[in-house]
Amino acid sequence: MEGLAIRIRGVVQGVGFRPYIWHLAHQYNITGSVWNDSDGVMIHAFANTPQMQNFLDRIPENLPPLAVIHKIEIEILPQQQTPEVFVISSSEHNAAMQMPVTADAAVCQQCLADMTNPANRRYRYPFTNCTHCGPRLSIVRRMPYDRENTSMAGFAMCKACEQEYQNPADRRFHAQANCCPTCGPTVWMETQGGKRIDVDDAIMAVAECLQEGNIAAIKGLGGFHLACDATNPQAVKRLRTRKLRYAKPFALMALDIDMVKRYARVDQAALNALTDKSAPIVLLPGQGETLAAGIADDDQYIGFMLAYTPFHYVLMQAVNRPLVMTSGNLSEQPQCIDNQQAREQLGEVADVFLMHDREIVNRLDDSVIRITKAGVQMLRRARGDAPKAIMLPAGFEQADSIAALGGELKNTFCLIKQGQAIVSPHVGDLEDALTQQDFRQKLVLFQQLYDFTPDTLAVDMHPGYLSTQHGLDWMKREGLTGHQVQHHHAHIAACMAEHGVSIDSSPVLGVVFDGVGMGLNGELWGGEFLLADYRQCHRLASLQPIALPGGAQAMREPWRNTLAQLHHYFDIEHIAGEFANLPFFQLVQHKPLDVLIKMIDQNINSPWCSSAGRLFDAVAGLLGIYSERISYEGQAAMALENLAAEAFSSQQTYQHAFSRENGLISSKPLWHAMLTDLAAGLAAPVIAARFHHSVIEMIVSVVKALRDEHDIHQVVLSGGVFQNQLLLTEVSEQLSAKRFHVMMAHQFPLNDGGISLGQAMIAAAKKIKFAEV
Repeated sequence: MEGLAIRIRGVVQGVGFRPYIWHLAHQYNITGSVWNDSDGVMIHAFANTPQMQNFLDRIPENLPPLAVIHKIEIEILPQQQTPEVFVISSSEHNAAMQMPVTADAAVCQQCLADMTNPANRRYRYPFTNCTHCGPRLSIVRRMPYDRENTSMAGFAMCKACEQEYQNPADRRFHAQANCCPTCGPTVWMETQGGKRIDVDDAIMAVAECLQEGNIAAIKGLGGFHLACDATNPQAVKRLRTRKLRYAKPFALMALDIDMVKRYARVDQAALNALTDKSAPIVLLPGQGETLAAGIADDDQYIGFMLAYTPFHYVLMQAVNRPLVMTSGNLSEQPQCIDNQQAREQLGEVADVFLMHDREIVNRLDDSVIRITKAGVQMLRRARGDAPKAIMLPAGFEQADSIAALGGELKNTFCLIKQGQAIVSPHVGDLEDALTQQDFRQKLVLFQQLYDFTPDTLAVDMHPGYLSTQHGLDWMKREGLTGHQVQHHHAHIAACMAEHGVSIDSSPVLGVVFDGVGMGLNGELWGGEFLLADYRQCHRLASLQPIALPGGAQAMREPWRNTLAQLHHYFDIEHIAGEFANLPFFQLVQHKPLDVLIKMIDQNINSPWCSSAGRLFDAVAGLLGIYSERISYEGQAAMALENLAAEAFSSQQTYQHAFSRENGLISSKPLWHAMLTDLAAGLAAPVIAARFHHSVIEMIVSVVKALRDEHDIHQVVLSGGVFQNQLLLTEVSEQLSAKRFHVMMAHQFPLNDGGISLGQAMIAAAKKIKFAEV
């Protein structure tokens, strides 16, 4: 009888994998044992050869929902006495624990069936879970993922739950968060002042408050949400005012797909995304019934997610309408995770609080995606998706002990350990002091969870980034090897890693359009065509650098960018006189033009930048789209995209809108054409559409020319500007039609949320090269 040692590596602990193997073994008359250890799952299997082969073939075929196999290794066991049965053995863990942390998962259909069955002991219990679903990263303090190492440690299982936990045939076998109303966490309702309200059913009572137009602070899986009735305009307006979030779209929660379909268009791809175990917010085209004004007034998309915990499911059943479900914080701060913190910070925002006593250890925002013709676009990678590890491409198998600290905005960090990259959940904008604190705490926690000590750090080149400053201090304090990585190179390397591009692959042409990033020689870049591999990048072309009058102020006031573009390409007095009747020139009559022009000409607080993001802002400023000031990053550019979409299919490019000379791409012809169209009375959607077509045509023509010059056939599209669906879809389709191999990020954000992965890959490649010398 054949005996095999079968090593399974991947996400295979705490996800019902050993019971799955136990069932398969019994099905195929396999004897032996299965257990967890520091490298994954080990199986010792004994059977005749045909049975053994059937067993091996079946292992990867119908995995538990949360299990992911990275690798299967098989060795022949020495001759020994054949066991008579197949058993699940005790786990073997040690200090060198290597297992990945599993992401939190939406409630499974089996648990929903339990909690909606009046005869079941978990009927309407909001913390129902099993090995197929429920909390993971949000409750874990340290590894291994055992109950005593989570925030469930204080809830001793009752006899019935203990029997499930010990039964290999039960899907709650070794479910670390297993509980029921007898032994698990509890829910209660509070007033603004923190006083508990004595009600029979706290969730039902809060649902009634929401139906009456009140605002509720609701403690969920990875943090608090602020909720209100999404069909009540007065409630939505109050929430915006109290939360100090005056314009940014709100996310919504629905009970089920049927509820979503009443307000948005749901195709098969969107259906798959909404019902995925990660349960992200999915941006969907609005249609059908009308939601309250103020949900997403400037956006053609509505962000919907389904109720992803039993807690939310019970609430949504009770309210029977979509709810605004936005992060429980004041604008731009991290969401609250602690009960007392929520009382203090949200006391002036929420009318009522829905609390529970299971501690949230790790803050997790909701993931956000959009479905495009080019595929799934990850906008924010957090709950349900992070911290899933990716296996690194060929040549990086030995990469280890590298930490990359990401950027300033939409920060994430990345750890490379034993040939895998672990990218943190979305942290946020480090300009906020509380977010900085969260960044440092998460970094320490992940080092503990992964038993990780870096010997190499990677940071952005920008010396003003707080992540860079933290990394440089860390390098100096502990004597670590350090790499300062060019921002746009990191964008390209992240996409290459996701697509499995090997370490010795030929260079790619990276087109990186974003807001701003530090260039190789201290300049500010943002509209780049780069020749790059993992170790180096060369700038082949870029948008013409234009001044940012007032520095950071120009990133908040689009009209400043319009002025700078026009001043660079034209005699501003002449052009202002020729087009004096245009609203833009009437607007800037009341601005300190002489001062700003002097600042630009004398290079006073007006850094030059080749930013594509600022070009889009400048065009928005010309067309009167948030010309004066934006309320959040990307607002003007997003509104410009939405405006262009109205006329995009009926319009074409401006002829010769851009010109390229000595690697610089001038938009002077484009600006003259747009001014002429405005003076002729053409509608703003038409001009916005023609602008988009012109940018698309420019990118495609420059890429084609660079292929002819450098024999490059692989193209990476990255940077936050490519979150523009018109731009990304058209550029990728046109380049593919011209026989380019086009790569773009899907698992990670195109924006700065993905650059920590790229930083880590560049540092790893340089470390490997150094080791080979």
